[in-house]
Amino acid sequence: MIARTNGTPISITGLGCHVPERVLDNAELSTIVDTNDEWIVERTGIRERRIAAEDEALTDICLPAARRALEMAGADPASIDLLIVATVTPDMAFPSSSALIADTLGMPHAAAYDLSAGCTGFVYAIAQAHGMLSAGLAKRALVVGGDVLSTILDWTDRSTLVLFGDGAGAVVMEPVARGGFLGFELGADGGGGANLWLPGSGSRKFAEPEKYVKMNGREVFKFATRVMVSSAEAILGECGRTVADIDVYVPHQANVRIIDHAAKKLGIPQEKTVVNVEKYGNTSSGSIPLALADAADDGRLVPGKLVLLTGMGAGLTWGSALIEWTHPTTGAAA
Repeated sequence: MIARTNGTPISITGLGCHVPERVLDNAELSTIVDTNDEWIVERTGIRERRIAAEDEALTDICLPAARRALEMAGADPASIDLLIVATVTPDMAFPSSSALIADTLGMPHAAAYDLSAGCTGFVYAIAQAHGMLSAGLAKRALVVGGDVLSTILDWTDRSTLVLFGDGAGAVVMEPVARGGFLGFELGADGGGGANLWLPGSGSRKFAEPEKYVKMNGREVFKFATRVMVSSAEAILGECGRTVADIDVYVPHQANVRIIDHAAKKLGIPQEKTVVNVEKYGNTSSGSIPLALADAADDGRLVPGKLVLLTGMGAGLTWGSALIEWTHPTTGAAA
């Protein structure tokens, strides 16, 4: 799916994020599995990640992020009439985490649901929110992307344990006078799904169900380096823009080698690329909003700047969004 937006401009008017307090650095990780800081940094660029406490679930991490986004937008929670939570680690199968968040924050008029698209979930969710807002089916939306991946990792599996962390981000979306989202490109390839999956987590029965992330790292890397480039090129072409027009590039923070490959292939200079994988690892649906928050703190999200978001993840899925930034956003980071 690829489309240029039309009609009433829709943009992000509030941004917030939150991560758990516990920092798990590579040195401590090397006491858990056979690895070391040099090996992890060389292959992934990750130096540390945040890990949720035993009593922290997804909504506990998402709520502070949502509150920050609402505060930045100057939005009364009761004015939100659409709430989408992108995640693969909800508090439980049902009720949805979105419904729990809506109740806690006081959103009696909000339609609320969870969305599962792996690490691309946040991009999928903002595309859906845009569609509802531009069609007039909603007036103000809250989109949350977050995951507590530490709860679905095999803590004896070095290949996955070093990569992932916990975190969440949220944005308020609503109509604006000008600018905002210019277009979206989304895709999925279920044929590659077995390269990144969570067996035993649904109605499909397995002889020995293990609810731990399984990943074919080599194949996922090949997929990621391909679609991070092709998706970005597709949305730029659809919107009549070029790489030279991009002011801020916010890729999914999976692995610094994937980010570097995509930026180099696209021709986006290092100073325009947001990279924070070294301090958070891969937080799945929380990845892009956390990177946006860092870009805000760095003063890069200035009205009029063209921002490119691109993600990929389990499904296998991918997606890009192009936005002309419209609101000053600073101090959003946890």
